[in-house]
Amino acid sequence: MIYYFFYELLYNHFKEGESYLVKALNVFQYVTFRTAWAAITALLISLVFGRNVIEWLVRLNVGQQIREEGPQAHLAKRGTPTMGGVLIAGSVLISTLLWARLDSWASSLYVWIVIAAMLLFGAIGFLDDYKKVVQKQSLGLTGRKKLAGQFAVAIAVWAVLYFSAKYSWNVNIPFFKATAEADPMTSISYIGPYLYLVLIMIVLLGSSNAVNLTDGLDGLAISVTFIAMSALTAFTYLISDARWARYLDLTWRPEAAELTVFCGAMAGASLGFLWYNAPPAQVFMGDVGSLSIGGAIGTIAVLTKQEFMLLMVGGVFVIEALSVMLQVASFKMTGRRIFKMAPLHHHFELRWENRFGPRTVETKVVFRFLILAILFALLSLSTLKLR
Repeated sequence: MIYYFFYELLYNHFKEGESYLVKALNVFQYVTFRTAWAAITALLISLVFGRNVIEWLVRLNVGQQIREEGPQAHLAKRGTPTMGGVLIAGSVLISTLLWARLDSWASSLYVWIVIAAMLLFGAIGFLDDYKKVVQKQSLGLTGRKKLAGQFAVAIAVWAVLYFSAKYSWNVNIPFFKATAEADPMTSISYIGPYLYLVLIMIVLLGSSNAVNLTDGLDGLAISVTFIAMSALTAFTYLISDARWARYLDLTWRPEAAELTVFCGAMAGASLGFLWYNAPPAQVFMGDVGSLSIGGAIGTIAVLTKQEFMLLMVGGVFVIEALSVMLQVASFKMTGRRIFKMAPLHHHFELRWENRFGPRTVETKVVFRFLILAILFALLSLSTLKLR
């Protein structure tokens, strides 16, 4: 919207003039400029409307339920408003619609795909939260219903790519050069559309549920999201720019350029939500936030061919999900638990409780996981030339 008004209408109409102000409007054509301002806009929306959203959630009486078997310090959080993910999704949506270039289907298709995925995954999370905190059904949506909805969204993403876009069914293998000049169907990285459907399902369900599992401490999931989205913003920009993609031997995807704006908006919205979610949290994102964030991250990885790199970019999310899988597998096979409690952040919370005290241990765990997330992001970016 802003691109169309300031660049297409004003700049192109008055560009023959000598006005410095008119010439300055040329910056609106650059995706880097619009990405930066999308992040700022999403951040400001979150900050300005955050308190109103929290008060609205309080009036709806959607307080968080706390498990009795968890860390005892968490019992004090009972009643804190949840479903704050609507603030994240709303900030990202408004900012993206304002700053992304949506004047052509070719340049905006990927943006609409990731927006739809975010909202649909968020809708699944909203239903789950609604059943838990409004209808007082402790389990929320059944596991089968939740997985069925996630599978449906993953299939829909694949279907749009299959029928509407020139999508290469090649996987981008880290540490190997892209073979853009070769016939994609004869490349060793070609897996075909139907095997790619399986990959999309794994990535989208894995990322959405991994973020959901990480959301257990004040500020943890959203701060890790900010780091991961910052790294994905860099990856998305690089693979959409022909010069950088050629220099770094990446698969060039020019149609992903406007996706950078969405990534910037998500990073900005994460910072804005962290303002209210930092310990002690005034609001929790709930499943509506964690599933929408995870779904968006997975969809971005698919659209930018970074499915395997996502394992490193979202390393904290991965180890959190693995800890749950290992805990369940170990208990079913041996009757013993590997960790004091899963996901992994609760294990360290219980392990360090006596050392740091119940009031500070949560902050210690969050900041140490945040440092780990930064390390994973830096490692992923450092691999760009290791091809």
